[in-house]
Amino acid sequence: MGISGIELCRRFYAEIVGPQLSVPHSAALLGRGSEVLGYDDEMSTDHNCEARVVLFVDDPAAVTVELPEKFLDRSTHLEKHTVTGFFVEQLGFDPAAGIAVEDWLAVPEQHLGILTAGEVFHDDLGLQAVRDRLAYYPDDVWRYLLIAAWWRVHPELNHVGRTGYVGDELGSGLVAATLVENLMRVCFLIERRYPPYVKWFGTAFARLDCGPELVPLLQAVLRTGNWQDRDQALQLAYRAIGELYNRSGITEPVELGLEDMFGRPFKTVWGDFPRALADTISDPRVKAIAQRWPAGGIERIRDVVWKPADRLAATAFIRTAS
Repeated sequence: MGISGIELCRRFYAEIVGPQLSVPHSAALLGRGSEVLGYDDEMSTDHNCEARVVLFVDDPAAVTVELPEKFLDRSTHLEKHTVTGFFVEQLGFDPAAGIAVEDWLAVPEQHLGILTAGEVFHDDLGLQAVRDRLAYYPDDVWRYLLIAAWWRVHPELNHVGRTGYVGDELGSGLVAATLVENLMRVCFLIERRYPPYVKWFGTAFARLDCGPELVPLLQAVLRTGNWQDRDQALQLAYRAIGELYNRSGITEPVELGLEDMFGRPFKTVWGDFPRALADTISDPRVKAIAQRWPAGGIERIRDVVWKPADRLAATAFIRTAS
């Protein structure tokens, strides 16, 4: 690709938008789009490949930017917002005023990612300071989400063998694929990175520090043709991620062992990461939430609560249910 999307937008601000502004302002590329995440390529130019800037001013209605005729088509996008208005519209709350535990849990990880990725081109109004507040979860919220992520893995581990045992290779492969995704989410949390939406999920995972080691192990789980080999590959992947966790120093090292679920002939590797993590949480609000079954953040119902107004209902539920 000749020029990246973010460079296109940077030049658009520097050459066209910025020189016309005499009022304090901030300008950035953030929000939805592959170019915001830095994953755009030649194929991305077939749609929504645009020189665009998200402009922040105190009074959007009072600011006019004249665009040359060559930019007056649908490929150019100039949004105008106040800083507070933009984030309230995106999140349902103002992060500059403080972020409650329930707020963190009610926003999808990928949405936090698109608001903290991209680039700030100019900043008179403290835009980056607000983004910094969203940069990653508070420590205890992060630990709670790790508990939930591990619990999405362990109860399902023996099902790869159980489904295969009755001849359901398709079901066994489906369980394994779900486990691979959930193990990948554990890794994003270990490295404190927001995962993107599904199109770029694998790309982002491969770029994690642990990616080069773990991608081949996880691919092996998906490529096997029978449940016995699939089960073995999954054990290797789980053990590698457990060792990654132990190297990270998040808690004291957790012993990894082999279990027979209910005496059945399906070996599962298991470490009690949730217990180790629960012992390190000090925030009473997070503790109260964690004492229930650890459902985690909003990812499982993300599509139902995409709009900030819907997210407010989720926040209220989290607050009253714990």
